[in-house]
Amino acid sequence: MQLSEKDQSFVYHFGEMGSKWGFNRTVGQIYALLVISEDALSANDLASALSISRGNVSMGMKELQSWQLVQVSHIPGDRKEYYSAIGSVWDMANRVFQERRKREVDPTLTVLRNLLLEEPKSDSEEYAQQKMQDIHDLLEMLTDWAAELQSLSPQQLGTLMKLGAGVSKVLSVKEQLFNKNKDNS
Repeated sequence: MQLSEKDQSFVYHFGEMGSKWGFNRTVGQIYALLVISEDALSANDLASALSISRGNVSMGMKELQSWQLVQVSHIPGDRKEYYSAIGSVWDMANRVFQERRKREVDPTLTVLRNLLLEEPKSDSEEYAQQKMQDIHDLLEMLTDWAAELQSLSPQQLGTLMKLGAGVSKVLSVKEQLFNKNKDNS
């Protein structure tokens, strides 16, 4: 399987981005190729297109399956497994957010909760505990907000994102009015 220059550029860049999203470069490249491929691809197709071993493809597919980002299918009369990306781009983003939360944020919240249950033994521990409380509260708020976002449809999310700049302007004007009224009091 031969990739066009444009497709290859996308796949390689997506691989680099994948390492920032929580999976390695090769897994990112495999997933990118599945996302832009109209038809399901076999392990041989993936290995050939990306110039990687079948073993790398197999390990990458296990990782993508653990993230629930790919599905396996079969073609009647063919013993090979074929892989394709699951769902829309919004589904992918939701899945990555859920997995990152489960792997990174939830364990951090657990550690913070446990540390916050302990009584501080000194002024410095009390100060540190207040900072931990601030971090905990921020992560809780972000987690709750993310859960609300995940309950929205892709159309609602798109509308919300388009409103983003407008919302920040409204909040800025509201803050200015609040401060002006506060100063006049």
